[in-house]
Amino acid sequence: MAEERATPFAARTVTVAPGDSRLHDEDEWQGTLIVVESGEIELRCRAGGRRRFAAGAVLWFTGLDLASVHNPGDEPAVFRGISRER
Repeated sequence: MAEERATPFAARTVTVAPGDSRLHDEDEWQGTLIVVESGEIELRCRAGGRRRFAAGAVLWFTGLDLASVHNPGDEPAVFRGISRER
């Protein structure tokens, strides 16, 4: 019989309502891989730049000088962060 081991990864899901934004905290997402599960998110940088990512996109938030994550769509935007257990 195979021995089961606890996975060394942590996951958390964030939902942003249509038209809402979530302020970005760099430390919160350090070393985290982000997967957009549904809807669309727009990353808004402090310098004014913006980029949109739809369901299926895989990205990171570290080192981008983000101000917020915004949902420009008509449906909830859901993204999941996956990181190593700390």
